Amino acid sequence: MESKNQTIFTEVFLLGFTTNMKINVGLFFLFLTIYIVTTVGNSLLILMVIMNPKLHKPMYFFLCILSILDLCYSSTVLPKLLTDLLSTKRTISSIACTFQIFVILLVEGCECQLLAVMAYDRYIAICRPLHYSTFMRWSMCYRLVSLVFICSFMLCIFPSIFTPLTICYNRINHFMCEMLAIIKLACGDISSSELQIFSISFITLLIPLMLILLSYASIISSVLKIRSAGRSKAFSTCTSHLAVVALYFGTVMLMYFGPSSMYSTDQEKYSSIFYVIVSPMLNPLIYSLNNREVKEAFKMFLKNITQRCSV
Repeated sequence: MESKNQTIFTEVFLLGFTTNMKINVGLFFLFLTIYIVTTVGNSLLILMVIMNPKLHKPMYFFLCILSILDLCYSSTVLPKLLTDLLSTKRTISSIACTFQIFVILLVEGCECQLLAVMAYDRYIAICRPLHYSTFMRWSMCYRLVSLVFICSFMLCIFPSIFTPLTICYNRINHFMCEMLAIIKLACGDISSSELQIFSISFITLLIPLMLILLSYASIISSVLKIRSAGRSKAFSTCTSHLAVVALYFGTVMLMYFGPSSMYSTDQEKYSSIFYVIVSPMLNPLIYSLNNREVKEAFKMFLKNITQRCSV
């Protein structure tokens, strides 16, 4: 086998989307708008959950954690992307690139498992309402969130630390340091790395998705037995969660379970836009527009701000 020169690179070149400055300026304002909406929307949701006693419930606690994860997603990728869109030299240091990879992997793992925990919360609330206060007491909520972070670290970060890649190139066709893009820079055969990614993806993506589908199969079965007056309310608390699950899992599974030939195309880069940039923006909007308690809390929040400003 032909050996490749192994060089220690201090920076990585990101090709981004295009070299056309007019297109890049348009993309800059588009992604800047998305970043502002993402930051404001998720921050407002976190503030409302913290400040409004009516939202001090496990469901909104998990939603608050989801917003924190979405802020980490956006803030890890978008500021660098916005800078690169207006720059001719799109580079990132090796340390910053490694940090970006680890944050994205950790957030991906946490978000998948957290969505499964949120589905379990809705299952207990609708199918076992008399046991809800026992099963979803605050100590249990804290343990579940801690378990989500610990499992995500052990599954997504720990293997990457102890199986580092030796790269022979430092130019990637992407706008961020993403694992599937980085492995293409590795020296030699990458089949073992692809197998490791597929195995970890199976655990962190498919198992939570199966638990979510099982939870909602039970929820739908229980809701259909409820009278029509309470049926719509029960469904309204679940449709927003299902929309987020479909958006997030759909794009991430397309990335990690697609054929390996996709790794060399632009498909990976554009798929990343949906789960790293678009999904964090839509999550607070989906939950807010389809949740009566959140909308009431938002109206009260605006009312308090208006009263303070008028004084």
